[in-house]
Amino acid sequence: MRVEDTLHRSQRPLAYDSKIEGNVVITQLSAAINWMRKNSLWPMPMGLACCAIELMAASAARYDIARFGAEVMRFSPRQSDVMIVAGTVTYKMALAVKRIWEQMPDPKWVIAMGACASSGGMYRSYAVLQGIDHLLPVDVYISGCPPRPEALLDGLIKLQEKIMKEKSFHTQRQAL
Repeated sequence: MRVEDTLHRSQRPLAYDSKIEGNVVITQLSAAINWMRKNSLWPMPMGLACCAIELMAASAARYDIARFGAEVMRFSPRQSDVMIVAGTVTYKMALAVKRIWEQMPDPKWVIAMGACASSGGMYRSYAVLQGIDHLLPVDVYISGCPPRPEALLDGLIKLQEKIMKEKSFHTQRQAL
């Protein structure tokens, strides 16, 4: 008996079977949907402070954010699925960030880029939100002040890994 036969069906690796001739790939629908989602992340850039400069640099030719399918920066919340909050979030701006988040279609994710977006940074004042996670569910935190473009690319890789582990139809089943 082969080792692959002893594994549970859900634990089998999803790969090409050499016994099947031609251009046929067998996979699960959930895995295919997650693969498409992870390779076509369209960011909604919320550049609020100095981290936004590093966010812009990540889309330059030197760092090539297009490798992740994230080169299409959408400034319309209805066309994006990952919000990159880069910089200091004040309470005055927090309502606008929340409104834009609510306009994004599901599934959607959040990346907190920089120390200010993650924890308020060096600003311990009455006007600064001490982390965007008080307002939105954050999926990936990127540290640094400001973080380098390479750190943003690493954060996108972490988000892609998280997307591949999600259940595609979990939220749709709960809505029914």
